[in-house]
Amino acid sequence: MAEAELDIGEKSAGEHKQEGTSPHSTTAPSVNAKPDNTCLELVLKVRIQSPKENDFIEIELHRQELSYQNLLKVSCCELGINPEQVEKIRKLPNTLLRKDKDIRRLQDFEEIELLLMKNGSSEWIQYTPSLTEKSCYNSNAAKMTY
Repeated sequence: MAEAELDIGEKSAGEHKQEGTSPHSTTAPSVNAKPDNTCLELVLKVRIQSPKENDFIEIELHRQELSYQNLLKVSCCELGINPEQVEKIRKLPNTLLRKDKDIRRLQDFEEIELLLMKNGSSEWIQYTPSLTEKSCYNSNAAKMTY
């Protein structure tokens, strides 16, 4: 008899929690909710290792196409450098990215740094083109206001 009362008590408590909600009602979006398109893309902060410049740019990679080569290609296009110039890719502060599996573990807004090949001297190659020199620069997007 005590078990039956306990089951009824649990059921009525569960029903009480459901009271006032409709299966067709929508819940208000949470404060931390992201737009639907971010689920399909991984957003990373990328920069070239440089003693002069330490700003990042944000790049988007399709989550279905996460690979070392794709990260290298998109990063270089956005930064206006040749992929052959890149010696290493580092997840800051101190982790080298070496293979596709490493790329698939990345989370949104992680900081990535491209280390460029050294030229004949002991200095790093220091070429950073202006935005308008970049082949992937979208002038229409730059004029948009939000």
